[in-house]
Amino acid sequence: MSLTLSEVVRIAKLAQLEMDEAHAETALVELNGIFALAEQMKEVDTTGVEPLSHPLAAILGKLPLRLRDDVVTEENAREAYQAPAPKTQDGLYLVPQVIE
Repeated sequence: MSLTLSEVVRIAKLAQLEMDEAHAETALVELNGIFALAEQMKEVDTTGVEPLSHPLAAILGKLPLRLRDDVVTEENAREAYQAPAPKTQDGLYLVPQVIE
């Protein structure tokens, strides 16, 4: 797959980017280089290769899913945090309406 200059200009316009002709040509070369690399990677035979759950799994072996247990370590201090607020209701901060 490769792009044309008109497609790069169209993509830039859709992304609301101002792009002159020189930048569009540079982007065309770079984008086509990325697509060529993707095509080259598609040709690699990956049969028998297990997918990794983490990039370091190939180096470090099996990695734990979590570094620590997911437990609550602090108590709920919402009332103390909201005490200095001018207005609160049902645990939420009330602010003046700015948009009608």
